[in-house]
Amino acid sequence: MTPSRPYLLRAINEWVVDNGMTPHLLVDAEHPDLDAPIEFAEEGRLVLNISASAVRGLDLGDHGVAFNARFAGQPRTVFVPMAAIMGIYARENGRGMLFTPEDGDGDPPPTGTDDTKPERPGLRVVK
Repeated sequence: MTPSRPYLLRAINEWVVDNGMTPHLLVDAEHPDLDAPIEFAEEGRLVLNISASAVRGLDLGDHGVAFNARFAGQPRTVFVPMAAIMGIYARENGRGMLFTPEDGDGDPPPTGTDDTKPERPGLRVVK
């Protein structure tokens, strides 16, 4: 199956915006393909406001998130690879979703060999 992370990201973003709140991305600031102002990172994490009032040209694509924004008054083009996105949440109440590698940031985990039973798909509670 295709990775689920882009679909989940778009859905949570829409839900946050529809509820009149401000969507923020939690990003792994140490990801090698990240093109963002890492000078604003803390403890290897970067928080990016992706609301319509903060960014221009927001593209929540299958391979990453791209937009233009100003940081300390300086214009900047930002690209966050899907694998670097650790979560999305509403600034006002913290509700949203944290992602795991199983949400599809790359190849699916191995499901076993011919000698072993494949892993069963699992569900998890999202609050």
